[in-house]
Amino acid sequence: MGDSSGPAMLGYDRLLQFPAVGILFGPVGLDAAATQTQPVSKLALWVVALNLGIFSWFKAEYGMVGLLLGLTPLLLVAQKCLGYDRRTLSGANPMIFSAFVDTIWGTTTVALFLIGVLSDWDPRLYAFSTIPFVGVLIVFVTLTHQSSRSFRSLDVEETVGPLSARVTVVLAIIIGTQTYAFGFPKSGIWSILTLGVTKAWTWYFMARTAQHSSWRTAGAAGIFSMVATIDPSIHSSDTQAFLHLVGSLIVLAQTIHIIPSHPKAKSALWFFSLVPIVPFVSNMLDIRTAQSLLIHSKNHPIEALVRNANANFETLLKNQSTTYTAAHHEYVRRYGIQPPPGFEAWFQYAKAHASPTIDDFNILYSAISPLWRLSGQEVMDAMGRAYNAPHSELWLCEFSGTTAQTSCRHPYRTRDRSIQLFFNTALGDLQGVFPDINIKFLVNHLDEPRVIVPPNSDSSTRVSGQFTLTNLSKQPVWDVLTRFCSTQINQAVQQHEGQEIKAEQPSTLPFITNHSTALDLCQHPDYKTMHGLLLSPTSLRLFEGLVPILSTGSLSTMGDILYPSPAYTEPEFTYSKDHDVDWDKKRNNLYWAGSTTGGYAVNEQWARFHRQRFVTLAQNLDKRRQHSYLTEDEDGGVSLARSSFLNSRLFDVAFTKVAQCEKWYCRAQRQYFRLKPRAHKDAALGSRLVFDTDGNGISGRFYKLLASNSAVLKQALLREWHDDRLVPWVHFVPVSQGMEELPELVSYLTSTENGQRVARKVGEQGREWFASALRDVDRNVYIYRLLLELARLQDSTRSALL
Repeated sequence: MGDSSGPAMLGYDRLLQFPAVGILFGPVGLDAAATQTQPVSKLALWVVALNLGIFSWFKAEYGMVGLLLGLTPLLLVAQKCLGYDRRTLSGANPMIFSAFVDTIWGTTTVALFLIGVLSDWDPRLYAFSTIPFVGVLIVFVTLTHQSSRSFRSLDVEETVGPLSARVTVVLAIIIGTQTYAFGFPKSGIWSILTLGVTKAWTWYFMARTAQHSSWRTAGAAGIFSMVATIDPSIHSSDTQAFLHLVGSLIVLAQTIHIIPSHPKAKSALWFFSLVPIVPFVSNMLDIRTAQSLLIHSKNHPIEALVRNANANFETLLKNQSTTYTAAHHEYVRRYGIQPPPGFEAWFQYAKAHASPTIDDFNILYSAISPLWRLSGQEVMDAMGRAYNAPHSELWLCEFSGTTAQTSCRHPYRTRDRSIQLFFNTALGDLQGVFPDINIKFLVNHLDEPRVIVPPNSDSSTRVSGQFTLTNLSKQPVWDVLTRFCSTQINQAVQQHEGQEIKAEQPSTLPFITNHSTALDLCQHPDYKTMHGLLLSPTSLRLFEGLVPILSTGSLSTMGDILYPSPAYTEPEFTYSKDHDVDWDKKRNNLYWAGSTTGGYAVNEQWARFHRQRFVTLAQNLDKRRQHSYLTEDEDGGVSLARSSFLNSRLFDVAFTKVAQCEKWYCRAQRQYFRLKPRAHKDAALGSRLVFDTDGNGISGRFYKLLASNSAVLKQALLREWHDDRLVPWVHFVPVSQGMEELPELVSYLTSTENGQRVARKVGEQGREWFASALRDVDRNVYIYRLLLELARLQDSTRSALL
């Protein structure tokens, strides 16, 4: 009760946590002095053992802390219905507090209070809880019912042997079944046996205590051990932590009240109040200390990053071309080639729709330009071979310039994840504007990117347009995706000229100062074990060669042509002002909830996936981890301090679903993380800071968060079409892959006046820029230019540019 399991510690250990038996038998309320001790039948013992096994299994697999607290009043109701122990239900004890121990309404009040404080209100958990509830009631009826209606108690001396043997058999069957289903446990056998023996002795001594007082003593003590040992730091507010403390003390008072001991002996039991009080006080002191060490002046490095970013953004806006001649010259200057046919009409379209971005399409150019090594006919041949390749999982779409309509087909699929609808919606107003030509393009409907392009020196694919298609799903792919890094580092610097935030590293914390560099795999070999896509992608079918394929996201070393994700237009990811609240009314914390997507767990490496690392940090599950914070000395200098403390009040972060994993590793994650019920799609908008990170591919919720009144903290390794027009520290707050800076970042943005001002400004600027630069028409401007580039690329009269 109250223990926490690491990634390798699974249900076998938790299955042997026998203090739960005190809860199971405790609420029965059969006072030894008022009952007749009679032999318990073998069938009754098997019924007890079976239901005990069921109860223990459910407790180990699903936790069920919340509703277990309601067992006492439920069993008291059963007692009353069966007509047993009316003296206990009558509340005859003259003490006022006895009503909260001996009456249905009193115990119900206490149970509802504790459930309200500790429960996450998960409907699935409540549904599962009905099974162990029924088991408890069956145990109660089995041990008490007789036709003569005389009372029967459990004689510890008589039944402990045969009952233990039966419990051992039942648990052995359960563990054997689990081993068959999930494999052998990962934790050591000695740790399991030690824990089991310890819990068994605890159960035995509780039963002996109940023999001399009441089984309700064991029940109350079991509930206290469960409630009092919950870490107060997991609560989302000081108020909830305080109510948790109050609930613990109430249950302790219930336990002390039941024991028929001398008043002085009862008073001594209040010593156990230190079990919940000490962690609560310690946690509150740690929070106050951490807040006092924060940098409250404008010397914080984030202030410099924000100033530099805004200056760069202003320069970016001022440098956009305002005439076609200027746009033409800028295209030639950047890319060393003439713009594609139809570029002037595109410019007029962009200006007519007040597009704030005219020149910055570098991410599009970087994907298109390698394909110029092929002639127009070779491009079309490569597309045909790629589409017809076995298991290519590509859609072939054709856009008609005459009708401005797009049709898509797949070798065997009929559902296209809204691809055709998306292009028809985006390009519908180009009829009569776009050149009278047809353009074909391949679209990747999988989440993961698809293409790696060999460097110029690789003559095998330079002319022929040949490629290889390899299924790399569920295996490490770092070495494959970074094999051409030696030739790509210099290219990356040239392709992102003029867009970076140039600023020296302002501290020893890894705040992102250069966003493109932060996304570059070639410059970060440490990323090899930091992202699910690199460790074990769910569905990576990789083309190696010169193949034009459109994807919604791509890694820095890959050659997918980026286009806006259709997911951004789906109802689940669409922003609604009605579901948002003003900044001042939002919770002052960081919010994220989602599933364990991002990689497919086939071994213990799941703990290194990007989403799992984030939730582990935010829930402070690794108690050995030292977090980094910045402090300011008397002279105004900034220095680095390390502490194991993390203010969990500032993080409302949890997984709501465990998916994409082998069954053993799904189970491991369910038991390691503190899961929460599935949240409303707009629940994030209730917090000032909202986190966004990659899943299997790009995150579809990013635009909704950017359009809201909250400030977005964005951690991403995948590039998107909009990267040229979104500026970190202006429109969103970038977070590194290692997340070493995240505790300091969240503390500063939530707990200091200057930090809250920065967060609010970033939220406002992100919302305003979204409304002017990421509109539907801005997406259309990008796709229009993309189609012009594709049209030139596949022009049958075009020769290869070697």
